[in-house]
Amino acid sequence: MEYVPLGRTGVRVSPLTLGAMNFGSWGNSDHDDSVRIIHRALDAGINVIDTADVYSAGESEEIVGKALSGRRDDVVVATKAHGPMGTDPNARGNSRRWLVREVDESLRRLGTDHIDLYQIHRPDPDCDVDETLGALTDLVRAGKIRYAGCSTFPAHRLVESHWVAERRGRERFVTEQPPYSILTRGIEADVLPVAREYSMGVLPWSPLAGGWLSGKYRRGAQVDSPRMSRMPDRYDPDKPQNAAKLEAVEQLVGVAEDNGLTLIELALAFVLEHPAVSSAIIGPRTMDQLESQLSASEVRLPAETLDRIDEIVPPGTNLNPADAGWSPPELKAAARRR
Repeated sequence: MEYVPLGRTGVRVSPLTLGAMNFGSWGNSDHDDSVRIIHRALDAGINVIDTADVYSAGESEEIVGKALSGRRDDVVVATKAHGPMGTDPNARGNSRRWLVREVDESLRRLGTDHIDLYQIHRPDPDCDVDETLGALTDLVRAGKIRYAGCSTFPAHRLVESHWVAERRGRERFVTEQPPYSILTRGIEADVLPVAREYSMGVLPWSPLAGGWLSGKYRRGAQVDSPRMSRMPDRYDPDKPQNAAKLEAVEQLVGVAEDNGLTLIELALAFVLEHPAVSSAIIGPRTMDQLESQLSASEVRLPAETLDRIDEIVPPGTNLNPADAGWSPPELKAAARRR
C-alpha cells in the first residue's frame, strides 16, 4: 500500500483509514469479530484507525483499544469529542472544561497514553474557537495528544480557526474530516480548496454515502438498513429527496461496469482522486465488507471516467442537502433568522 503525507505533519498514512463507528452496539456488537476485522485491516497495510467517544457510548474506543494491544506503536489512532456522553448538559461540546475531562476518558478506553489525532467532531456555535484551541494546545503540551483536527467544519470556520491559531499562538487544526462522496460533493466548492490552502490533511467520511454506493440501493431492491428508520430523509429510497441519488446510482453502476470495477471501488477511487484528500475513511461492519473495499486503494480512474461522473453529479453538488453532515443553527431555528 502506498502511504501519503497527512497534510504537513510529516506523518504518512494509508490511502484508506479504518473507521470504527460500526464496532459496538451501533453495528457489530461481537467484540472478538470486530477485533479480527481491525487486525485484517492492519495486516492489509491500513495504518490509521478513526473512532469517537460517542460511537456506541465509548464501546468503539474500547474495542479499538483491545485490538491494538501489542500493535499500538504501528498505528495512527484518531478519535473525536463533541457529542453528548450522558445527560449532563456540560458532558458535550467543545469547551475546555469538557475536552480536558473527556480526553482522559478516551485515553482510558483506548488503553493508551496518547492520542495521535484528537478531532473536534462538530462545530459548537456556543463556544469560542479560541477556548477550544487553547484547550487542545494544553493537551498537546501535556503529551496527551499529538495533533488536533476537526470534522465537518464549514470553510469559514476553518479559516477562523487558523486565524485564531496564528494570532494567539495556539495549536492549529492540522486535519479536517468532511463528508465526501460522488453523491455528496458540496465541499468541493470551498472546504477542500481551503484545506489545501492551509496544508491540512483531509480524511473524508462516508465515501460510500452511507451505503448508497455499496450496490444495495437499486431500483426495485428491498433495502434492509436500520438507517432507513432512524434517518428516512437520507436513507429511504422512496422519499422524494432521495430520488436523484437513486437515479445517479443506476447510472454509476454502468460507469463502474464499463471500467471493470465494482461500484464500491469506483466510489472510493473517486474520493481518493481529489488532490486535497489524504485518506478515505471506510466503515465496515463485517469482514466481507472490509474485503470488498481494500482493493480500491490501488484503483486509478482515467480522466474520461471522472468526466462521466461529473455529468451524472456536477462538481460541488449535494444531491440531498441533508447529507451535508452539519448545518448552521441559524437555518434550523426560525428565531435566529427573524
